[in-house]
Amino acid sequence: MTLLIDLIGWAGAATLLFAYVMASSSRMAGDGMPYQLLNLFGSIALMISTAYHTAWPSTILNAVWAVIGVTAVTRMVTARSRKKALNAS
Repeated sequence: MTLLIDLIGWAGAATLLFAYVMASSSRMAGDGMPYQLLNLFGSIALMISTAYHTAWPSTILNAVWAVIGVTAVTRMVTARSRKKALNAS
């Protein structure tokens, strides 16, 4: 079980780093859905790993990061739905 949790943590760290590199090199918009989803996945994966290892400061940081990600994705989905509804009218 520990190996699986560690792999989840490593995948989360790699995902967050990938998103950061892509945004920093202007290959991905920092305010776009792909970036937000990568950050959300990465933060959830790291939250699982750090909670398992009882690293509570990191767990809380990643939980907050995930809440920010869920909020951003929700706002983007809502805005897209509104735009589609306006265009259909």
